[in-house]
Parts: sequence; C-alpha cells; structure tokens
Amino acid sequence: MIEFTKMEGLENDYIYIDCTKNKNNIETPGELSKIISDRHFGIGSDGLILIKPSEVADFTMEMYNADGSRSEMCGNGIRCFGDFVYRKGILKQEKMTVETRAGIKTIEITLDGDEPVL
Repeated sequence: MIEFTKMEGLENDYIYIDCTKNKNNIETPGELSKIISDRHFGIGSDGLILIKPSEVADFTMEMYNADGSRSEMCGNGIRCFGDFVYRKGILKQEKMTVETRAGIKTIEITLDGDEPVL
C-alpha cells in the first residue's frame, strides 16, 4: 500500500508521496506516474511528486509528468509541496529549501493563524 495525497493548486493537480522516512519506496516512479495520473483508470492528475530527503536542502522534490517523464519543477506543484510538508508536520517552518532539477528553490509559507495559505 502506498500512502498518497492529491493536491490542486491553480488548476494543476498532483499526487504527493512522502518518501522522507523510507515508508514509501517507489522503485519505478515514472511508470507509477503514468498509471495513477490516468484520468479514466487511475486517480487522475498532472503527475507525481515525491518528497525525498536532500543533502543540500531541506527536501528534494522529484517530479514526474503524467506521461512518466521527469520534469524540472512546477510553480504550482512546489506551492502545494510546501503546504503538504507544513500541514503534515514533516517540517513546521515558514521557510524551507527544496532541491529540484531546476536548482534549489526557497519556499516561504504564509500563515493565517496556524494554517498555511495557498
């Protein structure tokens, strides 16, 4: 069983899987992305985003398109990434760094009380 969360940000929807504690080891993420992204027979999404540890940032964002190809990153995808990490308590910081194929990006979480604002 794979635990996942589907999130939508400004009309992009992705499946997020927390791989930070090896509880979800995804061996073929490109193939998984094609299967789960199918809007008729899968969950339906624009792709798959894996939250992984990083040696140079707080996290690595490993992103796969719906066709299984790797992507550098997505602005809406990384916004939801920060929201996911904060809400799940993986890292309760208002500022975090994320390693992507497009370089290290900094996310700043805006809060309304204790809740992130997307």
